[in-house]
Amino acid sequence: MTEETPGFEEKPDVPSGATPDDAEPKAAEPSEEEAAAPAGDTDPTVGLTAQLDQVRTALGERTADLQRLQAEYQNYRRRVERDRVTVKEIAVANLLSELLPVLDDVGRAREHGELVGGFKSVAESLETTVAKLGLQQFGKEGEPFDPTIHEALMHSYAPDVTETTCVAILQPGYRIGERTIRPARVAVAEPQPGATPTAAKEEKTDDEESGGTEEV
Repeated sequence: MTEETPGFEEKPDVPSGATPDDAEPKAAEPSEEEAAAPAGDTDPTVGLTAQLDQVRTALGERTADLQRLQAEYQNYRRRVERDRVTVKEIAVANLLSELLPVLDDVGRAREHGELVGGFKSVAESLETTVAKLGLQQFGKEGEPFDPTIHEALMHSYAPDVTETTCVAILQPGYRIGERTIRPARVAVAEPQPGATPTAAKEEKTDDEESGGTEEV
């Protein structure tokens, strides 16, 4: 029998070239994901809320850009339509301005009874056409003189008017809508200086005929 030396324990055989540490098992090292993860539990809704806020902000910006572009486009369409109408009105006015002397000749021929036969048919067709294009004639005898639509070529005084009045239309005026393309050329009369207007004379005469003022 082999005697055992007290105080000594037998150790397992260690291969040659190996250190004592290699013989002991090592603890498993944590992975990179586990090392990068913060300590404690992380709420996943925090990240989702932040992403949702970013998406909402971007959506609001894109919506504002779209609304601004739509408003600019609507303003552009209105400007184009307004310019188109203005250009059309100017073109029509220029064309009709060239026809005014012809219309004046037609009017003089009608006044002298010369508008007969085929010439009458042509003249009436011309007047109908220009009326469809919006041409309107204005200017009548007896209407008050308005310097914005009348052009006074002759001036006189008359005892039977109470204000400056058109007493003769030398050439009629023409307009398209609110645009005057030629003022009416007229002869005007003003009240006679120092003369009592006819209306006042008639009123005074009526008072005299009724016996005047009654005494109390």
